[in-house]
Amino acid sequence: MVRAARNGAGMITAKSCGPVPRAGHPNPVAFDLGVGLLNAIGLTNPGAEAEAKLLAETRAELQPLGVPLLASIFAGTVAEFAAVARIINASRPDMIEVNISCPNVSDEFGTPFAATCESAAAVTEAVTGAATCPVVVKLAPNVPNIARIAAAVVEAGAEAITAINTMPGMAIDPVSGRPILAHRVGGVSGPALKPIALRCVYEIARAVSVPIIGTGGVSTGLDAVEMLAAGATVVGVGSAVYYRGVSAMQQINQELVDFMEQHNIPSIESMRGKSHN
Repeated sequence: MVRAARNGAGMITAKSCGPVPRAGHPNPVAFDLGVGLLNAIGLTNPGAEAEAKLLAETRAELQPLGVPLLASIFAGTVAEFAAVARIINASRPDMIEVNISCPNVSDEFGTPFAATCESAAAVTEAVTGAATCPVVVKLAPNVPNIARIAAAVVEAGAEAITAINTMPGMAIDPVSGRPILAHRVGGVSGPALKPIALRCVYEIARAVSVPIIGTGGVSTGLDAVEMLAAGATVVGVGSAVYYRGVSAMQQINQELVDFMEQHNIPSIESMRGKSHN
């Protein structure tokens, strides 16, 4: 995380952590689709208690660099979300991101919390009640109406939205006819996700007035321009590091500056939400 901060990242989002340690899925857990990445890591994490210590250490190193730390949490029940939030809140992150794409283990069908306004709002309310820092809710793209869910979590106390998580997908080996990932299904990220992310950010920006962290397929400065135009307040980068190395953020930053100079754009603020004009 500190290395990313020293290579152009303006804010750092930590790996999601949950109530207990998870080893994640067996290999293979990731595959290059050619148009993006497919992964099923399986929420690998050391558990909230151990994560809190790592976050506190990391925050101390990030502060002199002026880079905020966004912790990320997940859980299987509303009560567990609140419990994890309390533990992570003690490490004093600048914000807590709530990953609601995980399944609700109390639900008969294991429906993800992100799937309905009611479950998403319930988790948001529980976490905002347990945390003293701003709460950001990360939404899933595979829902009927993402704008309505965004409005529900904001009403429940979310102070910002991350849009979006990965899109479920699959890769199959043509010779064996078997799924390539051990978990069979994974999340699509990278360039293939960008059109979906842009649409989601656009719809969310029309529904709520809180800041939006736009993520999904941003690999170049032009991708960042599109994300800002869709309504993102800031732009998240993930898979680009796989394609362009740890300096991806520096490269994207420079490409963004070059575009602004070429088109006489005075500020980032003047680019935000242009697609809504």
